[in-house]
Amino acid sequence: MLPLAIILFAIGGALVIEGAAWAIYPGGLRRIYHEMISQMSDKDLHVSGLICVFIGVIVLALAIGLLPG
Repeated sequence: MLPLAIILFAIGGALVIEGAAWAIYPGGLRRIYHEMISQMSDKDLHVSGLICVFIGVIVLALAIGLLPG
């Protein structure tokens, strides 16, 4: 599997999971997101976003490193 295929697979999988959650329970998710985000400061949102990006890059790097060839 090519590295680009892994990246597309990861992005596609995330979109499927997120989209399914919104399709099944939109009102509940809207309420949950609003409650969570309203309690967080901008700094907390920035830090959590950076942590997610960092973890995502590590996961993708590991996945690419585990490919044969």
